[in-house]
Amino acid sequence: MRSPDGAAWWRLFGKERRELASSRAWVVLLVVLGPLVGHAFITAVDSYAEASGAGGGPAALAQGLSPLDGIVVPVFGAYAIAGILLFPFVAIRLVSSEKQSGSLKLLLQAPVSLGTMLVVKLTVLVVAWVVAWTPGLIGLALWRSYGGHLAAPEVLGVLLGHLLRAILTCSLAIAAASFTDNAATAAVVTLAVTLGTWALDFIAQVRGGVALALDAYTPESALRTFETGEIRLSIVLVTLVLAAGALVLASLWLRVGRRRRVRVSGSALVVVATALLAWVAAQPRASWDVSEDRRNSLSAADQRALSPIHAPLHVTVYLAPEDPRLADLERGVLRKLRRTLPRVDVQYAAHGSGLFARPGDHYGEVWYEIAGHRAMSRSTTEPIVLETLYGIASIRPPTNDTAPTYSGYPLVARPFAASFIFYLLWPVVVLGVWLWTRRPARTSSRSMPPS
Repeated sequence: MRSPDGAAWWRLFGKERRELASSRAWVVLLVVLGPLVGHAFITAVDSYAEASGAGGGPAALAQGLSPLDGIVVPVFGAYAIAGILLFPFVAIRLVSSEKQSGSLKLLLQAPVSLGTMLVVKLTVLVVAWVVAWTPGLIGLALWRSYGGHLAAPEVLGVLLGHLLRAILTCSLAIAAASFTDNAATAAVVTLAVTLGTWALDFIAQVRGGVALALDAYTPESALRTFETGEIRLSIVLVTLVLAAGALVLASLWLRVGRRRRVRVSGSALVVVATALLAWVAAQPRASWDVSEDRRNSLSAADQRALSPIHAPLHVTVYLAPEDPRLADLERGVLRKLRRTLPRVDVQYAAHGSGLFARPGDHYGEVWYEIAGHRAMSRSTTEPIVLETLYGIASIRPPTNDTAPTYSGYPLVARPFAASFIFYLLWPVVVLGVWLWTRRPARTSSRSMPPS
């Protein structure tokens, strides 16, 4: 008699949860996260105190000091390391162990589809990753107990970035485990994909072009966007599309009885379809600035002044990707303009690097064009760029801005009790809970009479 879909789903969820809870890799990850997050938290609090003027430091550093940059991002930066180098091994085990033991063939006869099984595995892994945030959340609670400030939208934005990164990482790990013979090979494949995204990030900073456009959606670059307090709809959609494509690949390779040629051809179709859907998902321009200091937005006065511009803004940049002026232009002006104007098209026209660019290549120039009106500026600072845009759009610049200036939240604090909590208490509690949950099984097995 077939069980209802809901009941079967929950039974499968319970099975995956128990397997994960009994995994030594999962326990090791939780134990390691305590000292890893603790070191990041203690270092962040000490650095924040120094920037706030502890020990006679310069008071100018305290102006505009943000807990987002000083506490939240460094503390959860430990999860960026663990999520790439440690957590994939936990995800791989849920698939590789079933393939090696042969239990996968029995599971395929269950009243739920293979796709549902993979979704359940991903759900269990994501829930486990959220549980692994406990040391980081303890660190934020300690920061609040010291009198520190936290803005809920900023914290939630960073957590969303880590959640999306975990979804993509787990999906890739499941896919790697599905078409490899053992967990070791799957781990190598997953690590190779990670190193490939890092290589793409390096190439984008040196070469620009297509690599720079693709780099915005790599796990590392996407997380950096969320860490600045900006939530982009395109990054969310592209990440979910890539994760779904990885699960479809896993479903294709885990089906028993299919020939390798069919699997390879089907994988090619899945890759092409995922790439097309990712391109469509990258088109929305909606974004939200959740940073308390509005670092990703122009001032309210400039936004009102630029609101009459409906024509596309074309920007031609003669700066090499490794030129720091291009980074200032991108982070300080262009990303704000993308959130303000309906369309911003940027063309990177520099040939060669900044060190070897020829004078005749217009190197260092940035051209702006709106409705056929063009102007050039060599400055990458926000006031000069906005002045140039107001000139070619024939708009009177705003005279003043009455918005309050972000004053920052300096705090001289010491990480009281942090060493004890993260270095001693957390590992002891994790190991104690794990041993306690395993104790009934050992007791019941010993009490059974001999056959």
